[in-house]
Amino acid sequence: MKVIVAGAGVLGTAVARALAVAGQDVLLLDRGRPGAGTTSTTFAWTNANRKLDPAYHRLNVAGMAEHSDLARQLPGAAAYFPSGALHWANSASAPWLTDNVDRLRALGYPVRWVERDEATRIAGALRIPLDALSFAHFPSEGYVLPDRLLGNLLADAERHGATFATGEVTGVDDGPGGVSVTLAGGEVRTADRVVLATGRWSERLAADAGIALPMLAGVERGSPAVGLLGYVRAPGIALRCVVHSPGLNLRPAAGGHTVVQALDLNAGVDPADPPSPDGPIAREIARRLSAVLPEPAPAPDIDLRVGFRSLPADGHTIAGFGSPRVYCLVSHSGVTLGPLLGRLAATELVTGRGQDLLDAFRPARFAGGPRTDFAADQHATRLGEQ
Repeated sequence: MKVIVAGAGVLGTAVARALAVAGQDVLLLDRGRPGAGTTSTTFAWTNANRKLDPAYHRLNVAGMAEHSDLARQLPGAAAYFPSGALHWANSASAPWLTDNVDRLRALGYPVRWVERDEATRIAGALRIPLDALSFAHFPSEGYVLPDRLLGNLLADAERHGATFATGEVTGVDDGPGGVSVTLAGGEVRTADRVVLATGRWSERLAADAGIALPMLAGVERGSPAVGLLGYVRAPGIALRCVVHSPGLNLRPAAGGHTVVQALDLNAGVDPADPPSPDGPIAREIARRLSAVLPEPAPAPDIDLRVGFRSLPADGHTIAGFGSPRVYCLVSHSGVTLGPLLGRLAATELVTGRGQDLLDAFRPARFAGGPRTDFAADQHATRLGEQ
C-alpha cells in the first residue's frame, strides 16, 4: 500500500515510521524541515494530568506508556525522559492542587504528597519559595526533547524505507478515481491512502476532501492557540524533572538548558508583535525565574518564542478516516500521544481494524456541524494545566 503522509511534525513522523515498519510504501511530505511547526514550540511534558474527559485521560495514560516502549526500539540518543513531575502550590493554588490530586488518585493515577525537603531533592537546583505550602509528585510523568525525538523517528522511518520530501500540500482530493494531493507547484501525487497530520492547517485541507475538521485556528492576541515559551540560555540549571509552580513551569532541555513557561502571560502575546527581549513580558518571566534560582545567580538570558497550538474545536484529539481514503490525525497533546497515535493509526490503515482507544475521537463526531465547546476559559492558564 502506498501512503502519503502530509505533515512531518511528531504525529506525521510517528505514523510514517509505524507504517514503514509495517512494510508500507510511505512518502512523508512537509513544506519545511521536519518539526518546524507546532512540534518546535511545545513544552513537551508527557502526562495525563489534566485530561478531564475519561476517554481522553485513558488515551494519554496509554500514550505515556507508549513512550517507554518506543524508547527501547528507536536508535539514536535518548529523547524521552521519565523524570517525574513536581507541582507546588501556594495558598491561592493549594485548593486547586488538592482537588486535582484527589481526582487523579480516584483514577489510579500515580501521585503522592511530599514534604518540602523531598520536593527540593526531586526538583534539583531550585530555590522553593517560602510561600509554597504543598507539594505533589507525579512519578510516571516526564518530558521529551522534541527535536531529538523527531530526528530519531525520521531516521528509523527512512531506515525502514520511508521517503521524506519537501513539498507543501495545498489540496487533497478523494474522488472516484482515487486519492491524491496537490503540491504548491501544481504537481499531483497519488496514493492508496493519505494521512493528514498538518496541525492547525488541517481544517482547510480536509475541506478539500469534503471532511469537516473544525479547528480553533485564530492566531490573534488572546487566542487559546497562541503560546509562549522561554528557552533559558543562561544560567545553567541542574533541573531533575518537570516542575510546575504557581507562576512558572520548567522542564530540562538539551545541553543543560531549561525551557520555561508562564501560562498566565499567554493572553498578552500578540504574534504580530512578538514580545521583545527587553519588554515587559520578558522581564516578568526573568523575574519569576530569578525567584526560584539558587542565590547568587546572574540575570537570566532567555530566548522567547511564540508558538501556535493545534487545537481541534472541542479540545480533543481527532484520529480516524474522514473519507474512505483520507485519514485525519490532529491533537493538542501531540507530544504525549504522538508515538501511540502513530502506531494505532498505522494499524487501522494497514489492517482496516478499528482500535478501541480511538473510538471516541473519530472525525465523524463533527459531521452534524462544527462543535465549538472548547471555551477559552478552559484553556491552560493555571498550575499544571496543559
